Amino acid sequence: MVNKSLSSRPQAADKTGHKNISAEAIDLVEVIANMHDPKAGAVVLFSGEVRNHSAGREVSYLDYEAYDAMADKMIEEIVETAISKFDLHNARCIHRTGKVEVCETAIVVVTCSSHRAEAYAANRYIIDRVKHEAPIWKREYFVDGTMEWAHNCSCHDHPVH
Repeated sequence: MVNKSLSSRPQAADKTGHKNISAEAIDLVEVIANMHDPKAGAVVLFSGEVRNHSAGREVSYLDYEAYDAMADKMIEEIVETAISKFDLHNARCIHRTGKVEVCETAIVVVTCSSHRAEAYAANRYIIDRVKHEAPIWKREYFVDGTMEWAHNCSCHDHPVH
């Protein structure tokens, strides 16, 4: 039996009333629970989490700042483009702002498609574009009491094999 509420749900975050930028902790269980689609054979979730190190230094926490309205709109456009480009059934991206502790989620991307290849490719496409293009800035706070602004994306520093 098909859950009609799932099959008739709007595809992009902007149409659901959800924001793409959040000062609140991201609930991964809630996000993934709202992403299932009866047409989808693949649901890919990427959770970008705060690690305890950066460039050989011990990280205490991160702090994200964003131009909320512009970042929200830009993420919405990136997600809409991915839905069209990769023939997705559903997609969502949420980025945190404010203080984010080690092991907490800073960004989540979920993509749903009929097949895994499209879901994986779309997920990578969304995260890479958001990290490169969205007006979101990251400040790293270190255990030694120092802090510094970090590069928005080190995507090309770590090639995929």
